[in-house]
Amino acid sequence: MTANSIVKFLYEVKAELAKVVWPSLESWIESTIVVLILVVAFAIYLGLLDFGLVKLMQAIIKSYG
Repeated sequence: MTANSIVKFLYEVKAELAKVVWPSLESWIESTIVVLILVVAFAIYLGLLDFGLVKLMQAIIKSYG
């Protein structure tokens, strides 16, 4: 890769980034809040599922062991 091709690449990257429509601060904050709520909801769901499966396995092992 030559120095010319690197410079051309960086110029094209800059040109493409100028075309990007960046979200507003309000939109970014709202999206972040939605993501955080979903992460917490899935963490609680998976934690409860894990807890239930552990209790189920303990009951099965206790009854057969």
